Amino acid sequence: MANKPKNTSGRGQRDLTVKVKTARGRKLSSTKWLQRQLNDPYVKRAKADGYRGRAAYKILELDDKYRFLVPGARVVDLGCAPGGWCQVAIPRVNALGEKKGKEQGYVLGVDLQEVEPIAGAELHQLDFMEDDADLKVRDWIGGTADVVMSDMAASASGHKQTDHLRIIALCEAAAYFAFDVLTDGGTFVAKVLAGGAEGDLQKLLKRRFTKVANVKPPASRSDSSEKFVVATGFKGSA
Repeated sequence: MANKPKNTSGRGQRDLTVKVKTARGRKLSSTKWLQRQLNDPYVKRAKADGYRGRAAYKILELDDKYRFLVPGARVVDLGCAPGGWCQVAIPRVNALGEKKGKEQGYVLGVDLQEVEPIAGAELHQLDFMEDDADLKVRDWIGGTADVVMSDMAASASGHKQTDHLRIIALCEAAAYFAFDVLTDGGTFVAKVLAGGAEGDLQKLLKRRFTKVANVKPPASRSDSSEKFVVATGFKGSA
């Protein structure tokens, strides 16, 4: 690649943009996705930092603001593949016990597909919507969880309204799962899509948690309708 020209404008030097030509047999949408990936600073940072995907920065930024991944916390990551959220949680909850004098936490990741091992996390292939999934998770973590988090998204259909309803339904299912495994005072974090159908979910969470915030972290692409709900202070069976 040619060297970048020297900056003489005084307005700051911008990185060169990688352009991708549409190859024969490749859809235009695929080309646009590839070009966006190649020019995404978070994708580049993820590779440099050893994360399995740019989504790691979303949970990192949310935790920087709300501080739920604390040493000693027991964390359940629903739909954890490829594992970026687990990677962020492990050092923050001290799952490897490397922070001397700090309580050691625990990270459990579950997903429909098998996930490559991650040091410091226990990973299981599981459908969290199975009838006894909550019992299995409680058994694996030896009790209740302090945090249940989910970056899951339903498979895209190409129809915006349908996709919105699907992800809201998935988030509601994750919330009910959280009700079954969270300890009093626990935190639920999940991806939703802005679009007007999440009103019932918001009401549900506000009944079960002391505080519910809706956030779009910097790592979330500006052209995406995704946002994240951070519900803290679980009220238990209230």
